[in-house]
Amino acid sequence: MGSAIVVNWWALAIRGVVGILLGIAAVAWPGITLLVLIAVFAVYLLIDGVLALIAGARARSWLLAVEGAAGIVAAILAVLWPGITALILVYLIAAWAIVTGALELGAAYLLRRVVKGEWLLVVGGVISIAFGILLAINPAAGLVTIVWLFGAYMLIFGAITLALGLRLRSTRATIAVGS
Repeated sequence: MGSAIVVNWWALAIRGVVGILLGIAAVAWPGITLLVLIAVFAVYLLIDGVLALIAGARARSWLLAVEGAAGIVAAILAVLWPGITALILVYLIAAWAIVTGALELGAAYLLRRVVKGEWLLVVGGVISIAFGILLAINPAAGLVTIVWLFGAYMLIFGAITLALGLRLRSTRATIAVGS
């Protein structure tokens, strides 16, 4: 298996280049990238919903069938209203951050007599709450940030994969010379 990867180094190199290009596109065109991510999410919701509906019908489980129908409806709504879908995602992340922060503050309060250094939980809680509030106040900035993080990830992943492909290429040359 290892030698097959070395021989096909070019596939990893191409994969890396495509990742880098996707990262550049995400940073350069965050709006289009966001729409594509929402479209992929909608496709997932549709496939998941159809499969859950089929499983519910075959198992005669109305709960699973309702879950499937809900997934299909969510997919349709995501396609019809991609802006609202993106906005809901940001508000969901904001709510999660605020709840997490509040729970961290509560844990710090409970731990104050048991553990020294609970102030770290307080700081974490305050940062989480502040992050959630900032997202809720300015959701558009949150959307752009999510896309930029995706773009940065793709740039890094692509560069690493390209470097691996090129390293395997040089290993292939070494193996061929040594054979």
